[in-house]
Amino acid sequence: MSALRTAGAPRTVRRSGFTIAADGSYAACLAETAPPGGDQGGGGLLVERWTLGGPEPYAVPLPGPQPEDPGAQVLPLADGRVLIRRRVADRWDLALLYPSGPDTGELPVGSLTGSDVRLLPPAPGGAAYTLAYDEDAGSTGVWRVHGTAGGAPEAVMTVPGRCTGGVWLDRAGRLLAVDRELDGRTKAVAADLHTGRTSPLLQITDDSDDRLLLAEPDSGLLLLRSDATGEARLGWGVLGSRRPVRFPDALRVPGVLLTPVAAQPGQILMPEASVVALRAEVPGGAESLALWRPGERRLHWRASPPGWLGAAGMWLPGDELRLPYAARDCPCGLAAYEPPAGWPEPVAAAAAGVVVHVPRTRALPAPPARRTWCVLPLQQAPLAG
Repeated sequence: MSALRTAGAPRTVRRSGFTIAADGSYAACLAETAPPGGDQGGGGLLVERWTLGGPEPYAVPLPGPQPEDPGAQVLPLADGRVLIRRRVADRWDLALLYPSGPDTGELPVGSLTGSDVRLLPPAPGGAAYTLAYDEDAGSTGVWRVHGTAGGAPEAVMTVPGRCTGGVWLDRAGRLLAVDRELDGRTKAVAADLHTGRTSPLLQITDDSDDRLLLAEPDSGLLLLRSDATGEARLGWGVLGSRRPVRFPDALRVPGVLLTPVAAQPGQILMPEASVVALRAEVPGGAESLALWRPGERRLHWRASPPGWLGAAGMWLPGDELRLPYAARDCPCGLAAYEPPAGWPEPVAAAAAGVVVHVPRTRALPAPPARRTWCVLPLQQAPLAG
């Protein structure tokens, strides 16, 4: 699995912001290059696009007339172009990059203003969105910046408070979860992009910060991080049900930072059976892969590929987990992992850790999909061991 390289061309030494398209066809990142024969940086930053849909992954550099700023953000699209967001003076410019012979083609698609503008993760269906925070107004705008009728950014809705993160809750690209900071606390809320309404999603205690990290639409599995127990811990719940949120001891490993990467799709109505891949990091930079099912009380440890590109992973329906990596002997690769074989019956709800009961409330409408989801807030309840 090797990239196409030209003799004497600059060599990539570091990559950041690696992001995979929703359908797994392409990926994009910022690549720092070094002059031929050099071991350190010095060639500047450029956009790099990976093609993942063929028999072997390969990378294509998309250099511009000048090096990219480290604060630039890239998003791969299913048509092979890469959306880039750049800070230019007091505005945020958006453009589409694509290979054009030996050069890079660039198509401007508009600009946004605001204190901070961030591209959201790739949306199902091929559209692209941003969060634009306006500090003066104290609100965040959701903008559609690709796939609009006029080809220019379109305002979708406004959410009070400062919103960060971004997790898609369905496969139709309608329900979006964001972490909203308001009145000194951060709580995940669900936004319906069709109606422009928001609904509480994570409301574990009044004083806790509750952030959503990952959602798997087939099973409804949610992975979150909350300090409701007195320390920041990973927990899990099920979207659109009365199931409690749990904070299992298996996800509490002293000295190790666990970050959800991907969840196994296709487990319809079976969140306990859906395998979750987590990146495990320890001080000093060592990392490994942990696989875990909510129905189990232990982690399955695996060696991570050398040069794993951040907490990035791809798990498509009917396929294995694949992790992108770049090493000297393979500058463009995907490492495949099978889920652990066999698993016990789901543990009792209270045995998995702290529980928070979920009251029934009015649900946001959701479009027809493989399973129709509603949004129920996870609200305050006594914390039990």
